[in-house]
Amino acid sequence: MNVLLKMQYKTYPGWDVYISGSSKELGNWDVEKAKKLTCEYEMEWSINLEISEKSENIEYKYFVADANLDNVQWETGNNRILQYFSEFDIIDVCNDWQDGDRNLKILDKSVFGDLIFKRDKPDIRIAPSKTKKVSEKTLILKVSVPKLDKRHKLCVVGSIDELGNWEYEKALMMNNYSPSCWSVVIKFDKEYKNIFYKYGIYDTETKKIITLEKGKNRLFFKSDKDKKCKNILRIDDVFKYNDITWHGAGVAIPVFSLRSEVGMGVGEFLDIKLLVDWCKKTGMKMVQILPVNDTIHTHTWVDSYPYSAISVFALHPMYLNLQAIGNLPAKVTDDIVKERIAMLNKNEAVDYEAVMKIKSRFFLLAYEANKKTFLKDKDFKTFFRDNKEWLVPYAAYCYLRDLFGTHDYTQWGIYAKYDKKLIEKLCSPTAEQYDDIAIHYFIQYHLHKQLLEATEYARANGVVLKGDIPIGVNRYGIDTWTDPKSFNMNGQAGAPPDDYAVDGQNWGFPTYNWEEMQKDGFKWWQKRLKQLSVYFDAFRIDHILGFFRIWEIPYDAVSGLLGHFRPAVPIDLAELESLNIGFNEDRFCKPYIRTSYLYNRLGEDAQMIVDNYLEEYEPGCFKMKSGFETQREVEEAFAEKQGMSDEDRSKNAKIKKALFSLISEVLFIKDDNKENSYHPRISINKTSSYAELDENVKNKVYDLYLDYFYHRQESLWREQAMIKLPALVNATNMLVCGEDLGMVPDCVPGVMDDLNLLSLKIQRMPKEEHLDFGIPSDYPYMSVCTPSCHDMSTVRGWWEEDGKIRQKFYNNILGHEGEAPIYCEPWICDEIIKQHLYSPSMWAVFPIQDLVATNKELRRLDPSDEKINEPSNPKHYWRYRFHIPIEKLLKEDEFNNHIKEMVEASGRTGVVY
Repeated sequence: MNVLLKMQYKTYPGWDVYISGSSKELGNWDVEKAKKLTCEYEMEWSINLEISEKSENIEYKYFVADANLDNVQWETGNNRILQYFSEFDIIDVCNDWQDGDRNLKILDKSVFGDLIFKRDKPDIRIAPSKTKKVSEKTLILKVSVPKLDKRHKLCVVGSIDELGNWEYEKALMMNNYSPSCWSVVIKFDKEYKNIFYKYGIYDTETKKIITLEKGKNRLFFKSDKDKKCKNILRIDDVFKYNDITWHGAGVAIPVFSLRSEVGMGVGEFLDIKLLVDWCKKTGMKMVQILPVNDTIHTHTWVDSYPYSAISVFALHPMYLNLQAIGNLPAKVTDDIVKERIAMLNKNEAVDYEAVMKIKSRFFLLAYEANKKTFLKDKDFKTFFRDNKEWLVPYAAYCYLRDLFGTHDYTQWGIYAKYDKKLIEKLCSPTAEQYDDIAIHYFIQYHLHKQLLEATEYARANGVVLKGDIPIGVNRYGIDTWTDPKSFNMNGQAGAPPDDYAVDGQNWGFPTYNWEEMQKDGFKWWQKRLKQLSVYFDAFRIDHILGFFRIWEIPYDAVSGLLGHFRPAVPIDLAELESLNIGFNEDRFCKPYIRTSYLYNRLGEDAQMIVDNYLEEYEPGCFKMKSGFETQREVEEAFAEKQGMSDEDRSKNAKIKKALFSLISEVLFIKDDNKENSYHPRISINKTSSYAELDENVKNKVYDLYLDYFYHRQESLWREQAMIKLPALVNATNMLVCGEDLGMVPDCVPGVMDDLNLLSLKIQRMPKEEHLDFGIPSDYPYMSVCTPSCHDMSTVRGWWEEDGKIRQKFYNNILGHEGEAPIYCEPWICDEIIKQHLYSPSMWAVFPIQDLVATNKELRRLDPSDEKINEPSNPKHYWRYRFHIPIEKLLKEDEFNNHIKEMVEASGRTGVVY
């Protein structure tokens, strides 16, 4: 097979275009053996290659270089692929230089090709590989068109009779033979030396060409090799859009927050189908949810926290719809289910414990009624085979957790350390307790079926389902049990102080042993993402900053203030001593507690705390008493006891907070892996210890602090991210969005750009230090913008929290004069939503609470009831429920039409070329 590769490119004087690739003909990626192209026509570079019929697909790329190959500049992007087509005399490939257009690359994601721009079944009959050799002269044009509305087709018009002689009404219609590929067969009656042409987009409703591609005309010119050929395949790169961007809108709501008329007090997977119907009515293209993995470890409301999964593969049983499982054992049972639905659906918030108690009872009844047929079911057997690697340990874990009455597997006797053979024996179908194991197979199988049903419904209706991948796992979950070497159990993951939590956050998760995970190419992460891609076409990486560095808190600490970044370049003793600040560990690394501020800080409780919890080792100098030296000891000493009164609970919380504060009075934290190395305590300048340093020492310490947090780590953190994140991004073809909020290193935007990751833009949390609020009109295209998220109050709640901030936003961002309304009126919510809809961001995603806030009849009375999470409270009860059944929302035509009109007017429902 002859392949003629052509490239239109203007080089520097004295520079040439080369091609290098994975075959012998292309030098096997050796630059010295690369092939130089010939400049034949204006800036048309070309080269002819002879490809063996036995050749596999060849990868290749172009570069430009000077005569001696001293300076080489490669094109960007992925390697190109050259396929073998035996039915053609010559393959004429016309490439455009890849210049790193991120907007074009992002369209390769399955979200677009398989969902948003998905067309009817392609006509494989006209694919180049299905074309037979012909006797007459034939030219087949092939081009990629990744962004095309379903009502539009591709056409071609050009300078010859067969292409209409530039008369648009005579343009030749093309055929769609794969998700984004179009082709057309052109038969000639006479010879043409040069053919100029352009591709166009044809509207099937108006019967007109609505646009031609931008730039100069394409050129097919006859080379010496072409002249004797009758059957030529011309492959062009990509349709040359005037605007490659696409914009969509979406709604965000946790699954547990959905309310339906058939749910049992909590949202369920099948309720997503109703939300998809609502999206179709309102022009929304995305449903964004929170994590849906199993979090059951205490069988109490504590398990409501969706970011503490006991398994990154298993789904949470509370999302299972009972009626869809199959036949329940008796009519009386079915009646009881309906009774419980009616009872629990009256609740304003999710009653997690009541829901799980009732559902668990019916899971058992349903399993007993169906187990004989279920265990023999072919679909179940396939599911079991495909998921056995995680499913068996999961079922064993659930059984042992309940058997021993604790999820702390270190207390499970012979099962404390995971032993695969021992677990397989425990889970054997011949074992006495097999039903107690298999019921978890039963639940997970039906969860899989119901979520997949919702997923396929969303995909069929052109709605993207976006999942959420937490940064951590439960400390005593299945993942740490089965693979302990991949986790640092002596550390706790969290986040430094931010607008969410002024004392930082401690999530309690173990940190990752990235070095260990890297040994097998991050297979655990890849498996996790491939599992996620079964149900989702896009996902959000929770706390993407953790892939650059994690905020690690020692296990004996509770407050996020006592953490430090890992990995990080610590400050060694020699550097500290060189500053002449009088460094010694007692003064700088131990709690600095002095009379001078003790009584001012603690007020009327000061003397009680001194008497009971402190020890005066020198006049006016105190240290914590034995038993209260670490925050973990304090936490355990003040643990809530059964039957404790509200008054005692409040008193204990106040004392605990005071003691935590005193223990946090340090300037540096010792590195636990490297001797004589230290990390500055976050917010060092806000400590009383810092305030009592002399001015000269203060300045030196603070300069060191700024260098540590904002300069010296950047290259290390970029390197770490580029080791980890590509393994995640390349594991699937899902669209990836990163939650890049908080203390963002300077290297983060560049890495996200390089990997085509969408950033998160929240208006009240701008990343620009000089801004009080984000300006949606200035957001980058590769972003998801939103007015609020699950970790903060809704727009209405925020509006009423602080009058000064409200006033500044009203005047400076909304552009209104005068005093701001006290309450966030529907028209104000409208304006905020429109700002986001008209932003350049690829996606504008709105919490459902903020959308309903635009309607005075539908909005909730008290916006404080709509908040999902309190990040500053590690024991927050996640129980928010949307107050309107989705079935009812679907009938609210006035509201639905209003949302649809705003979305359509902003251009987020159609395709702009």
